[in-house]
Amino acid sequence: MKTIVLDLDGTMYRGTQPIESAKAFIDLCAARNVPYVFLTNNSMRTRQENAQHMLDMGYEHVEAGQFFNSAMASARYVRKSETGRKACFIGKNGMKEALLDEGFELVDHDPDFVFIGLNKEMDYAGYSRMLGHLLNGAKLIGTNTDRILAKENGFEVGNGSVVALFEYATGQKSPQIAKPYAPILDLCLEHFGLDKENIILVGDNLETDIALGYNTGVETFLVETGVHRREDVERLGIYPTHVGQSLMDFDWNWLENDEEC
Repeated sequence: MKTIVLDLDGTMYRGTQPIESAKAFIDLCAARNVPYVFLTNNSMRTRQENAQHMLDMGYEHVEAGQFFNSAMASARYVRKSETGRKACFIGKNGMKEALLDEGFELVDHDPDFVFIGLNKEMDYAGYSRMLGHLLNGAKLIGTNTDRILAKENGFEVGNGSVVALFEYATGQKSPQIAKPYAPILDLCLEHFGLDKENIILVGDNLETDIALGYNTGVETFLVETGVHRREDVERLGIYPTHVGQSLMDFDWNWLENDEEC
């Protein structure tokens, strides 16, 4: 049986508002013993905070060990591919936890890396302080390139827009780690002991969730509860394997391992 790899923002909830069809879907997965994990570009929350966020919205059958996020992917990617272990960051607890778990030293001066995750309370002075580190030789590491995020009754600026600010200001280019780029998938599969032939990527964003599968040959399901709709497919030229109005349109036959994707 294939494992379902689920996005969070726009797929499970919008801000603090749960998507009721997604709650019902998780209940069905648990009842049918269908394996599922969560893969998110959102770097703000720790794994435990992600689980608690969903539990507080009424979800059941959710545990911290089921989550893998862009902060974890970014910290692990840099640890594997770069020397230097001094870092500072823009972000929240999820970014801090990921860096400490990967053995980075958090510093205020002369960092080797500046990690850019989302912090909705960050101010101009904070951005300028991180800019100073980058102009003094630190490497820019953006956790993800999401342009916008779904929230209750609309959208808000995504972390990718903040990363673009620093790229423009410094002339640096961040490595491309999170969705829609392959490193986050490779690191997620390694973390959970999965392989790409036996997963289905599920998400609401063609440019991140679905493009990740499209670019790496993984089966995908676009759910129309967040950023994109089926009419956006041709416009963007990113083609999901399946499309549904909600997660309740998921066909359980897709989980058969002998089905061609």
